[in-house]
Amino acid sequence: MLTATYTLVSLSVEQATIRVSLLSFQQYMHAQLRQQRRLSMAHIEYAGEWLARLYQFGYWRKIDQYLVPAIRQATPHADGLLDELGRLNRAALESVNLLQRRAMATIDGAGQIASHAKQLGAAIDHFCAALMARLEMEERELFALARRVIASEAWFAIAYQFLAHDARMEENRRGKARVLPFVPPAALAPAAAAVHAPAVAANSGAHEAALLARHRVA
Repeated sequence: MLTATYTLVSLSVEQATIRVSLLSFQQYMHAQLRQQRRLSMAHIEYAGEWLARLYQFGYWRKIDQYLVPAIRQATPHADGLLDELGRLNRAALESVNLLQRRAMATIDGAGQIASHAKQLGAAIDHFCAALMARLEMEERELFALARRVIASEAWFAIAYQFLAHDARMEENRRGKARVLPFVPPAALAPAAAAVHAPAVAANSGAHEAALLARHRVA
């Protein structure tokens, strides 16, 4: 089952990239919200853009494109877990919609935030918490289910799909069509965000290295 092991390690690396981006985005936006007088419509539009980008990226993940269909094909008993994952995804979408409504309600004629910074921060926190919970459930329950129900031949097919997927992503990167990871903009990012984001990324890199090392030993 080495193919299954390395396939799941690849998925764990993808999960780590999303987790780093969520944490970096959350830290950056809270740093901005603490400086209400400097917060403008540009910041809100930026937040909305990244919320939508982080949410939509879920539809392009390897998990959603390849692993979930393979699980559905392998067993009829995954509906409960997949429904719960879908519920967490919908909770994140509700936060995106809430943030957009809050933004429109809190912009005055001068284009500055009038109030409700706490509510905006809460919407961002709810969004990140919902997606974090989904990532954790996928790693804890979905991966274990996949190991149990997907046959060896299917794992080889998934691995081949992953190779094609990675090739497309590399081509997109060369074309500068970057989706993740989240990077605070140099012109807007406060010092706090600039300090925290690299630290989170470093922790993620160590986590990925540990994952790969652990599975090689196994």
